[in-house]
Amino acid sequence: MTRTLVLMRHGKSDWSVNVSDQDRPLTERGRRQATEAGRWLERHGGALDLALVSPAERANTAWTLAAAELSEPPPVRSERGAYTFDGLDLLALVRSLGQERRVVLVGHNPACEEMVELLTGQRPEMKTSALAVIELPDWRSPGTLVTHGRPPS
Repeated sequence: MTRTLVLMRHGKSDWSVNVSDQDRPLTERGRRQATEAGRWLERHGGALDLALVSPAERANTAWTLAAAELSEPPPVRSERGAYTFDGLDLLALVRSLGQERRVVLVGHNPACEEMVELLTGQRPEMKTSALAVIELPDWRSPGTLVTHGRPPS
């Protein structure tokens, strides 16, 4: 039974505010990007079983805006392990998944790019609000990069 992982990088973050990295918000551009990513997911992504979202403010806001564009948003799980800049951490998170068939993971770079490379052997550029869709035979095996971009065409 094929699994689908949709990796979503958060939108453009606002570095002009004096807050911790975890509390950094999105810019207006980042908010628009996240909404566009949600529209793409609604048109092309299919039903999702679960959203794993970094607890960082910018990731939470990006997912909230994207999910608002979905006719059937999936259950959301705030995942501390997604607040990382290391692709191996994200890979461990994906490998811990169970029966879910279609999962979106909202995280950060360079972890997003690294994890795509670890799973597929390809390293696409994951700009802010970029999406990468990976098909896998199961959560523990390598997969195929189906599409990627902001939002993918």
